Amino acid sequence: MNPVAYHAPQASGDALRQGAGAGAAFIAGGTNLLDLMKEGVMRPRTLVDINSLPLDAIGLTAQGGLLLGATARNADTAYHPLVRSAYPLLSAAILAGASPQIRNMATDGGNLLQRTRCHYFYDTAVPCNKRLPGSGCSAIGGLTRQHAILGASEHCIATHPSDMCVALAALDAVVHVSARDGERRIGFADFHRLPGEHPERDNTLLPGELITAIELPPGAPFAAHSAYLKLRDRASYAFALVSVAAALDIGPDGIVRAARVALGGVAHKPWRVPAAEALLVGRSAAGAAFEACADLLLAGARGQGQNDFKIPMARRALVRALEQAAAGTIDNMHAPDARETL
Repeated sequence: MNPVAYHAPQASGDALRQGAGAGAAFIAGGTNLLDLMKEGVMRPRTLVDINSLPLDAIGLTAQGGLLLGATARNADTAYHPLVRSAYPLLSAAILAGASPQIRNMATDGGNLLQRTRCHYFYDTAVPCNKRLPGSGCSAIGGLTRQHAILGASEHCIATHPSDMCVALAALDAVVHVSARDGERRIGFADFHRLPGEHPERDNTLLPGELITAIELPPGAPFAAHSAYLKLRDRASYAFALVSVAAALDIGPDGIVRAARVALGGVAHKPWRVPAAEALLVGRSAAGAAFEACADLLLAGARGQGQNDFKIPMARRALVRALEQAAAGTIDNMHAPDARETL
């Protein structure tokens, strides 16, 4: 590893000033950044530790939604009473990811900034447009079992690894960010990018911007009917081949009043198609509507050979997750009354 300057500011102004410097990176849990530094994939010159900043609170907003502090730990978020009662989809997604030890350390803001887990991205001996723009994409024509079937480009076919972000996409989250010149809010659909011609840019953050919180709109309409379904090679500590976050608002007559559906493991960002969700509204929460939603959500899907199986898998997973959500919330709680401990 190259020499790295380390700062642990006690005030937000100092953190934003230090983080605006060339080659600076913010760090909290470090569960992804430190791995990337060890592999030589990322080489920041300065680390700005934000753990001392007051950014770990979880609480209600004036509009009846929820504000998740950027440095709140994933485990604390998953087991928080307000999250479990109003946003069980988010709890389920978080608990489907990583391991208990990592969830105890990883932060909510950091989860949004995970880099792709493409093995070519991590291997500095091979070309990778995400790591070195213009060098080529070794995944194309290579080992593609984990790779994208939607939204890819000739420059990159990697997928976003997060489970939490799939649920946040479905829940219409808003990302709060701060910089030295002010604050702004980014709708979750606009936060992550598709690769296009610039796969090195994972998101729409500007240099020096710091995630301070994630805001969720009121979750009550979807609390009774949601499910997070994750298909993977083993039961834990594995990234999704395909995942689905499904949330339905169903009236007493069994008719869908609103729907949210997002796919993970299939694209460079959580995949949502509002027009596919609209197909469910005004219809019975049953098979024909679910299949129509899946067809539109996966329109244009294209495999790379080894990952062709993801297309029918994703379609079946979508229908199954919607069936689970219609039947009642699936919260995936393995230890509902206990905090995760090492």
